[in-house]
Amino acid sequence: MTKNNWTREETIIAFNVYCKIPFKSSSKTNPTVIKYADIIGRSPSALNMKIGNFGRLDPELKKQGIKGLSNGSKLEEEVWNDFNGNWEELAFESELLIAKFQNSEIETGSFESFPEGKDKETTIKSRVNQNFFRSTILSTYNSKCCITGLSIPDFLVASHIKPWSKDKANRTNPQNGLCLNSIHDKAFDKGFITVTPDFKIKVSDYFDDYSKEKSVNDFFIKYDNQNIIKPERFVPSQDFLEYHYQNIFIK
Repeated sequence: MTKNNWTREETIIAFNVYCKIPFKSSSKTNPTVIKYADIIGRSPSALNMKIGNFGRLDPELKKQGIKGLSNGSKLEEEVWNDFNGNWEELAFESELLIAKFQNSEIETGSFESFPEGKDKETTIKSRVNQNFFRSTILSTYNSKCCITGLSIPDFLVASHIKPWSKDKANRTNPQNGLCLNSIHDKAFDKGFITVTPDFKIKVSDYFDDYSKEKSVNDFFIKYDNQNIIKPERFVPSQDFLEYHYQNIFIK
């Protein structure tokens, strides 16, 4: 029996999945596609097709000559227009819908120490959105550090370019993120390294006093003026990179 037309709720979840997997890796055999297709009661082929339909709307893919599927629905366009750039709402609403389809509570971890009311609700939304941000950043960089290429998931961090505390409106924006290993994430956060608006790694003069140490050369100095590994989607915003270079980087 043919399944009914896609609902708005299902389409929002499909957009969530679109953000969570590398576009080139999307297929009916992709484990993430299979997982979410089962959640919404669609076939993996159907969800994969919906992801391809979203790909046709993505200007970042078009710039690279990557085309999504040629056909699509008005509903996909509506969801794209409503949520592309509105990452806070996409993250939270889509995760709430995923929980609803599973007849479960949204995954937030333990909140026993939080009182009922606004504080708890705000913390839950913050945690959910952080998880979405991490999933999206690791996906768009194919789970590889954009400086070293390291691909061990436990060592990778979704690093904010413009700090969370400085721009709450863009704390879930994938274009405000870099996938870094934990050492370079710490160095980036403290301003010992930066990425310029033309996507080159710059290493602070702070390391000059340590230039004779092999580990300093291996971890930092050798990457100076090298290009980062750019993602296929959600390319870092040049405005955010400029902010980090001018305001956080230790020159």
